[in-house]
Amino acid sequence: MSARSLFEIATGIEHKARRTFQPVRRNSYHAGAREGRFWRPVNPKDKWAHIRAAEAYDRQRKQAGKRNGPLGHIALELLRELYRIVDYKTGRLEPSIDYLMRQLRRSRAAIVQAMARLREHGFLEWIRRTEPTGNEGFGPQVRQITNAYRFCLPAAVRRIVDRIVGKGPVPADDLHRRETAAREMEAMLASLPADRRMHAMIDDETLAATLGRIGLLLESNASSPSSQNPGMDI
Repeated sequence: MSARSLFEIATGIEHKARRTFQPVRRNSYHAGAREGRFWRPVNPKDKWAHIRAAEAYDRQRKQAGKRNGPLGHIALELLRELYRIVDYKTGRLEPSIDYLMRQLRRSRAAIVQAMARLREHGFLEWIRRTEPTGNEGFGPQVRQITNAYRFCLPAAVRRIVDRIVGKGPVPADDLHRRETAAREMEAMLASLPADRRMHAMIDDETLAATLGRIGLLLESNASSPSSQNPGMDI
């Protein structure tokens, strides 16, 4: 007979195992309950773009006189390690704090604080998880296990990533430079005679020469006082 049964016989009170008093964090979910909707595939081609964007974010927001930006070098180390170990196909990412401590040679407090900064600035999310202990009767029924993590990007960093991978809009100063250069090229070509203009625009010498002669004849016709077409011997 179990200790639980003896207790119930002696006291006449039926034990209801609703609270286990196991130190479990709030908002924890049983392993396997939410990961399928939480994890998402990670494109390996975006890995370095995301890391470079995080470094730029940290550098741009570093205050004068401060050693680190809002993320700090440990958080950037951690982010690189997480991108190294993630399952890109599924997005599965569930390292323990102890594992990260060994890999980065950092203290538990340093790893936990770095994770908190990554979450605060929108680079990382996680859900807390538990699993059954298998105990019967008295004793903990569930225990805390490693969190499930996934990457995310704040809006400001997403714009940096888009520029790095060539998806974003061209910066205003670069766009102005390109528009100015295009106008200057157009004006230069318009100032040339038709034959030289064709040679400047077309690499094929034979085609450029042919179109150039046609252009000269058309220009000559347009400027002729009699408005008669000259002979076109091409």
